[in-house]
Amino acid sequence: MTTSEIFDLSACRLCPRNCGVNRTAGQKGFCGEGAIPRAARAALHFYEEPVISGRQGSGAVFFTGCNLGCIFCQNSKIAHSSSSAYTSDDQYVVPADRLAQIFLNLQEQGAANINLVTPTHFVPSLIPALLRAKSEGLHIPVVYNTGSYERPEAIAALEGLVDIWLADLKYCSPRISERYSHAPDYFDFASAAIAEMVRQCPAPLFADGSSSLDAEDDADDPLMVRGVIVRHLALPGCAGDSRKVLRYLHRTYGDSIFISLMNQYTPNGRVSGDPELGRRLTEREYDALVDYAIRIGINNGFIQEEGTATDAFVPPFDGSGVKY
Repeated sequence: MTTSEIFDLSACRLCPRNCGVNRTAGQKGFCGEGAIPRAARAALHFYEEPVISGRQGSGAVFFTGCNLGCIFCQNSKIAHSSSSAYTSDDQYVVPADRLAQIFLNLQEQGAANINLVTPTHFVPSLIPALLRAKSEGLHIPVVYNTGSYERPEAIAALEGLVDIWLADLKYCSPRISERYSHAPDYFDFASAAIAEMVRQCPAPLFADGSSSLDAEDDADDPLMVRGVIVRHLALPGCAGDSRKVLRYLHRTYGDSIFISLMNQYTPNGRVSGDPELGRRLTEREYDALVDYAIRIGINNGFIQEEGTATDAFVPPFDGSGVKY
C-alpha cells in the first residue's frame, strides 16, 4: 500500500487491523477513535527510562484509544476509549494546530522532549502538528512511544520528525499475542516496524555526544537525543517467550539499540481469573530474565528496581495541559 492509501482515514487501514471504517465520518474501528486526535493528558512525566525523563521530566502527551487493547493494560481508562468517559468529551479533542501549541507549551515548561504516547492511530495528524511546531521553534527531541503494532510504511513517513523511538516488543509467540492483545500477527508487524526505526536511527546518541552509558547512578545518565529503545514487559508465566524476545533483539541489533526489561506488570480486574496474569511477576522470575540478558551479552539495557508494580505510576488522566 502507498502512504496516501494508508493515511486515508475514510477507509482506515492505518494499522495492521485493516478495519476499513470511515473515521472521517465518525465511524470507529478497533482503536475506538475518529479522525481528529484526542488526548487525556499533556504534562511533565517522570516515570520513563532515565535517559528519557531526565531530572526535568518528559513532555508526555497521552493519546486516547489504542489499536492493541492488551487485556492487562495499565492505561485502560483511556486506551479502551469505547467504554470510557472520554468518548464524547470534546474538551479532549486536539486537532493538529492545537497539538503544535501543546508541544510548544511543554517545551516552555522545560520538558526534556516531546513524548507521544500511543500515537499510532493519529499519525496523519501528528505529521502536520510536528511540522508546524518545528517551524515555530520546537527544538527538543521528539519521542514516539508505541506498542509497535504498526505498519512500517507509517513509521517511514515520520522520518526526520521523530528523534527517539521508544517501542515495545511484547511477544514473539502468536499464541500469546492473540490471547493477550488479540493480535496473532503482532511479532511480524512489530519486528518490521522496529527494523524501520533502527534504519532511521542506527546508533544511539546522548546529550554529551556519547553513544553509551557508564554513570554509576541512572539519575546521572545524559539525556538521549537520538536512538531506539525497545521495551519488553516481563509477564508472569511467559519467561520462555521473554527469552525469545531478548534473544531476537540482541542477535538482530546488538548494541545499536537499548533494551529496557520491565518488571512493572500489575494485574487489573479484567485478568483476575487468569491462571497466569492474575498474579504479579515474582522477583525470582524477573531476576532470571535479567541474568539471561547478561548471559547472552546484552550491554545496552535498563532494568527496574522493586516497587514499580503499582498503579501509583499511572498519571491522572484529567485533561491537564489539553483542555482549553
